[in-house]
Amino acid sequence: MKTRHYVLTFLFLSLGYLAQAQSVADLIKDWERARDYTKEYLDAMPEAGYMLKPTPEMRAFAEQMLHLSDANYGLTAAATGEVPAVKDLEKTTTDKSKANVTRLTLESYDFVINSLRKLKDADLQAQVKLFGRFDMSKLAAMQKVFEHQTHHRGQTTVYIRLAKATPPGEKLF
Repeated sequence: MKTRHYVLTFLFLSLGYLAQAQSVADLIKDWERARDYTKEYLDAMPEAGYMLKPTPEMRAFAEQMLHLSDANYGLTAAATGEVPAVKDLEKTTTDKSKANVTRLTLESYDFVINSLRKLKDADLQAQVKLFGRFDMSKLAAMQKVFEHQTHHRGQTTVYIRLAKATPPGEKLF
């Protein structure tokens, strides 16, 4: 019974967040927080851990962050129409040092934030088609981008622990 209560509470809160009308300013604030939080993750991982893979078939820490960056660029471009200067970082980046991956990752967040700054609140209701098949508003598309980066950043908590370092604490606000 308790589990059902927690699940229902979580679903109610999640739906409330997704249904909440957000402004461009709200999105920018969330993305600035996410950029700062991701920087804390990048800083927490020791240089030697950037090529750490929890299992052979998984991405290395650096590759996770480059994948996150690729999606920040690609999904934001699909949602806003802005054209990124780079793509396929996960496949094309040969320098996977802490300094370079940090720079590339933070630049992807700057692309998102700068793309959002070009929008007006009314633009968030305009319809876009992601991957040529998913119809949604620009707001919903940007929420998907945010969800993606949160997911992959969260995965790297395990990588940081495996490197015997301490990941950052939760940063919801």
